Amino acid sequence: MDHRKVNLTVTEFVFLGLSSDPKIQLVLFSVFLFFYILSVVGNAIIITIIQIEPRLHTPMYFFLTNLSFLDICYTSTNVPQMLSNMVGSKKTIPFARCATQMYFSLSFGMIECVLLGVMAYDRYVAICHPLHYTVLMDQNTCVQLAAISWSSSFLSSMVINVLTLSLPYCGPNVLNHFFCEVPSVLRLACTDTSLTELVVFVFSIIIVFIPFLLIIVSYARILLSVLRMRSASGRHKALSTCASHLTVVTLFYGTAIFMYMRPQSKSSRAGGKVIAVFYTVVTPMLNPLIYSLRNQDVKGSLRRAITKQNL
Repeated sequence: MDHRKVNLTVTEFVFLGLSSDPKIQLVLFSVFLFFYILSVVGNAIIITIIQIEPRLHTPMYFFLTNLSFLDICYTSTNVPQMLSNMVGSKKTIPFARCATQMYFSLSFGMIECVLLGVMAYDRYVAICHPLHYTVLMDQNTCVQLAAISWSSSFLSSMVINVLTLSLPYCGPNVLNHFFCEVPSVLRLACTDTSLTELVVFVFSIIIVFIPFLLIIVSYARILLSVLRMRSASGRHKALSTCASHLTVVTLFYGTAIFMYMRPQSKSSRAGGKVIAVFYTVVTPMLNPLIYSLRNQDVKGSLRRAITKQNL
């Protein structure tokens, strides 16, 4: 079947996926199913531990709860569709469901960008202004910052998706991807997409790059503050509270900037799919491992919870 045949109106999209080899697809299905289960269970454990442990009811862990819940939503938006395509004979998705997946996938990705910036600011206040921390990062402020992260991203994603979906799609209908993502869908529009790509780039600057600058500035100030500390134990404690967040930032922002902060004409489509696997499957799975293995408070709370269950 020639999927490049021009249709009057595209009503569904066909996924090429990651591989056309059935044996490779079976291996990928097993690996990604394991990653998905690990991601959902791991993030759910982080949320549960934070909720049941009173000493973790602090701004830093409030934002970590948001991040863990977000990772569950993000990976659940894309991975089940990918797994279905790997084992099912029908690798299609209706236009309306593709639009919905594209909207929520982009929204959750944007939220994570903003939320990581907020978490960096929280660490800055805690380390550089410890005496004013409880005042500057009170409960209302934390809730407001989280609400701004979610609402601004949902609204921004709506603008991008409306512009993307308002373009004519008359064929072809083959997505060289494993889920509906704005860059891959834009390539199938049968009209000039330069204006929409410019809008996507502008929103990428606002939602991706500005929080990234906030992270850089926050950690630059943190580093200067740590270097002025006389106590070696104080320096170690300050840096250890930032290590997990910095690791997550590096993983997520490295892939996000690669995908959205450069002209699409210069990107490798095969490489783009590999990067997409990383931030939709691997990163949400690694986040709870990073925060549990590198964070003494979380490890201690997890041990206490396990001990209580065994008693």
